[in-house]
Amino acid sequence: MSSVERESGFTFGILKRILLGRALATNKSEHQLLPKILALPVFASDALSSTAYATEEMMLVLITAGAGALVYKIPVGIAIGAVLAIVITSYRQTVRAYPQGGGSYIVAKENLGTVPGLVAAAAILTDYVLTVAVSMTAGTIAITSALPTLAQHKVVIAIALVVFITLINLRGVKEASTFFAFPTYGFVTMIAVMIVVGFIRCLGGCPIAASATLQIEAEVELTLFLVLRAFASGATALTGVEAVADGVPAFRRPQAKNAAGTLAIMGALLITMFIGVTILATLLKVRVNADIASSSSVLSQIGKTVFGEQHVFFYLLQVFTAGILILAANTSFQDFPRLSSILARDRFMPSQFRNRGDRLVFSNGVVVLAVLAGFLIYTFDANLTRLIQLYVVGVFTAFTLSQTGMVRRWIRLKGQRWLRSAVINAVGAVATGIVLVIVTVTKFQLGARLVVGAIPLIVLFFLAVHHHYERVGTILRARRLSAKAEARTHVVLLVPDLGLATMDAVGYLRAVRPERVTPLYVGPPELFESTSLEWDRKAPRLGRLETVTGADEHPVRAVRSYVRALPRESGDFVTVVIPEEFSGRSWLQFVRRRAELLLKSSLLFEPGVVVTNVPLLPEELAAAQTRSERPTEPERNVVLVPVSAVHDATVRAITYAKALHPAAIEGLFFVTEPADAEAIIQGWHDREIDVPLTLVEAPFRDLGDPLLAEVRTHTARGDTIVTVVLPELVPAHWWENVLHNQTALYMKRLLLFEPDVVVTSVPFRLREASGAPAGT
Repeated sequence: MSSVERESGFTFGILKRILLGRALATNKSEHQLLPKILALPVFASDALSSTAYATEEMMLVLITAGAGALVYKIPVGIAIGAVLAIVITSYRQTVRAYPQGGGSYIVAKENLGTVPGLVAAAAILTDYVLTVAVSMTAGTIAITSALPTLAQHKVVIAIALVVFITLINLRGVKEASTFFAFPTYGFVTMIAVMIVVGFIRCLGGCPIAASATLQIEAEVELTLFLVLRAFASGATALTGVEAVADGVPAFRRPQAKNAAGTLAIMGALLITMFIGVTILATLLKVRVNADIASSSSVLSQIGKTVFGEQHVFFYLLQVFTAGILILAANTSFQDFPRLSSILARDRFMPSQFRNRGDRLVFSNGVVVLAVLAGFLIYTFDANLTRLIQLYVVGVFTAFTLSQTGMVRRWIRLKGQRWLRSAVINAVGAVATGIVLVIVTVTKFQLGARLVVGAIPLIVLFFLAVHHHYERVGTILRARRLSAKAEARTHVVLLVPDLGLATMDAVGYLRAVRPERVTPLYVGPPELFESTSLEWDRKAPRLGRLETVTGADEHPVRAVRSYVRALPRESGDFVTVVIPEEFSGRSWLQFVRRRAELLLKSSLLFEPGVVVTNVPLLPEELAAAQTRSERPTEPERNVVLVPVSAVHDATVRAITYAKALHPAAIEGLFFVTEPADAEAIIQGWHDREIDVPLTLVEAPFRDLGDPLLAEVRTHTARGDTIVTVVLPELVPAHWWENVLHNQTALYMKRLLLFEPDVVVTSVPFRLREASGAPAGT
């Protein structure tokens, strides 16, 4: 490795540790659980932050009927507060009933069926994405309210905030909660101070907001439909209520009790703050329209009127408002990855969403959420009012399904005080169902139709993913292959020339001692004769050099045709050995050597063909030169087979590994979750695999270092070459690759630059395997 490459790798590692912190071991997950004082800012910041814009969104609808229509905001606000109380009471029961985490998906799936559960999941995932987009946009407006000159850069600011909050969440739950606690409690304190000071000042005659004289002409007639639309807009105050139920496993024990207590505290704070802000907006005669709202929110107008525009408390209010609106997205960053991991566990989302990052968070979910939210902010030009219209349909869909599922659960189980519990959840289901209808009807033309249309598409995606995994699982568990079966391999060594890389591959084959080898010349046709004579001198034991027509013009097609024509018994392998000389450790060299990359990729789709890379690294050149002058080979050949599960793909790789007749062979299972080890051991015995299985501790979930450590225990002897045999699934369609962890690709990339290591891919083609004869 060059000094530049080594330095760049070191710099990246240092930067990663600075941004994300040191990796945490899996057994430290218990220490990441949250007490109530930290859980509140994590899971309640979304709901509490809605105080900053829920009243305003309600007023923006009413004001279209003229200033006189604003008198309805207090009755509408009280109705919203009542729905809040009902929903929070209902969810406290859900938390107690599902201490392992009772989000809408789990409750609806268990009690109503798979499709309702997936509808709930699609709805709440949509809501989480919108929560981030809305929170960042609202936070940007709070910033531009204090610094109006930044208004023209609101899209850039909002996306920058998404990146910032993403980095914070990638550092882990506990660090994120500590970071978010100050702005959350600061916001609650400032709202409480503002409400108290505002009411005290009103005892001697309320101060009047500067916007009170704003002339507003009625654009539409005041109707019941308009009032209901205002209710739907103000109902954004309910967003984020479900987060506690989704995040019960993140609470400190006793988890259900602490989660229920946090819900109660959140409900009391939220209802008090929302009703208080709504009443103050009425008493201070605050008015608003779309132009004013884009630069000065209702909350900031109240703050200016109560504290004074130059008062330090006004700036504190703006700072904490911006802080909580930005950090409110943390609720989604906690629950979107968690719900995605549950869906991935149930095979409704790609398996990558189950992976935990360095800091024990589901980092893939965090990154995907950030990308989707950033896309929405850019698409809607960071316009809060437009984004809000998409917002609450998903929330109330999930609420309604969850509460209906709870009613069904109580009726089905009929436990202690079941009737009381069923009535509470039934009231919640009816209330949220009515709100769902109101929201859908009143906001459909304003943008809600996008969410209404997206939810069924997301459900179809879930079902398609599940169908793929079920089909793959059926193929892998078919037991068509026997671990006791014996196989032979016919080795085809590609010989482009007789350079050091080719002779290094010859040394490898001497160590492996395959039963049959065919050296196949793939170089310039005019050099075949001279190369053949030199081959007979340098490698006489590997047979005479053969050639294939068309290799100079279409090497991939020529090699594939040759390999297909080789006679072999059912279950036997053809191993294509590809020697490669690397000039460095940069991956850019693969771009320059596209022919080799294309050949290896195409051979993965050939039945019964195994691809073996024999790389010659820069640090191995001197030894290769010596071997070329005085041919020698390693004394020992050790084969390692990394496995992730015990199924037919694993059995096929083991069968191939035994066909290499190594001095030693072992399977490697990397233990990232201790609970997984027992199933692997049991499966290994059930399939009667007569190869030792080694359990390798991988507490930090990165397989790289443990794998290299295992390899180096053998190569450190100096007389051993290690062949790493990788079972590799080859889906029927290229796009299905995104549904699988690319572990084999990661290991190949890692091992390709490791001295004295040869990487072999044993593809398991799902299309052919579904019709393979038993026992092959």
